[in-house]
Amino acid sequence: MKQTRRVAGEPEIPLAHPEIGAEEKRAVLRVLESGQLAQGPVVAEFEAAFARWIGVKHAVAVSSGTAGLHLALLAHGIGTGNEVITTPFTFIASANSILFTQARPVFVDIEPDTFCIDPTLVERAITPQTRAILPVHLYGHPAAMPELADIARRHSLVLIEDACQAHGATVNGTKVGALGHTAIFSLYPTKNMTSGEGGFVTTDDAAIAAAVRALRQHGESERYHHRVLGYNFRMTDVAAAIGLAQLARLDGFNAARRRNAHDLTAGLAGIPGLTPPVERAGYGHAFHQYTVRVAHGRDRLKVALSERGIGSGVYYPLPLHRQPVYTDRGYGDESFPISEQLAQEVLSLPVHPALTDSDLQRIVRAVHEEMEA
Repeated sequence: MKQTRRVAGEPEIPLAHPEIGAEEKRAVLRVLESGQLAQGPVVAEFEAAFARWIGVKHAVAVSSGTAGLHLALLAHGIGTGNEVITTPFTFIASANSILFTQARPVFVDIEPDTFCIDPTLVERAITPQTRAILPVHLYGHPAAMPELADIARRHSLVLIEDACQAHGATVNGTKVGALGHTAIFSLYPTKNMTSGEGGFVTTDDAAIAAAVRALRQHGESERYHHRVLGYNFRMTDVAAAIGLAQLARLDGFNAARRRNAHDLTAGLAGIPGLTPPVERAGYGHAFHQYTVRVAHGRDRLKVALSERGIGSGVYYPLPLHRQPVYTDRGYGDESFPISEQLAQEVLSLPVHPALTDSDLQRIVRAVHEEMEA
């Protein structure tokens, strides 16, 4: 693999590019001028709009996706002595949120094509202490929800979707966020839509929604009356204003991501040692990340792309069971070979809506030249 320097005058192609336009700016200014900056009517409007867009009865806005994961688990009564089955190949917030409740994450390996939790392994990991399954729709490809829902139903388990990377992804035409008992979305700036920072818990269960609403505001059941220990995990009207404007554009953002992903897959086809991402039949990929597998030389390719001015990222270089915070808790002796292999192979390339045809051609050309040298 050769080291090709960036051509003079070529612009940087970032891995992520939040699309903030005039409507987002006007929406924020309207909130600032209103004097109501904290959680208020704009948050309520955003919640109603997001619930309609997902196709659920309730969407509860929170301060981050991590906060949403934490509160969703608590709302389902998960805590000390419980186990929650999840994946070791994801961002650490997915498993940390289980630890926040004093429950125990139980890791099972992933499917090598979708990068999502393997349902055949989930059933084998169920014990009398298991209370929930927490699949992650990694990179925007949904986990095998029909199989996981069947397992959850047969074993009377809660199915909680970590949809933080999957806004608009679908299974047989139904959006993620409406496929389990409860789901969580992140609105971090790199996601398919953003509110600057924030998240959502979605559900059809009124009791779960009410519990999350109370927990996000110090356990408040009515003004200054607190029945349970809660948190300050509220969203502001400023953030909600950005989010509402983004939600109106999200279908267009996702369509652009899918077009860009199609062009990248067509352009990268046939490169020895490189495997483009898949989209399983009946599943709609949201392409939060466009993640390829590089059989050999992934890190060299990343450096070479950087020298050409093309951003890329490794999500994630160290599976959770190998992270010190988990090895210190006794997870170090476990082995999940697919997760461990993919941690050495995955590389995410730019796929965001701001890419031009010229950008896509440049990315494809650079990968070809570096991989085939």
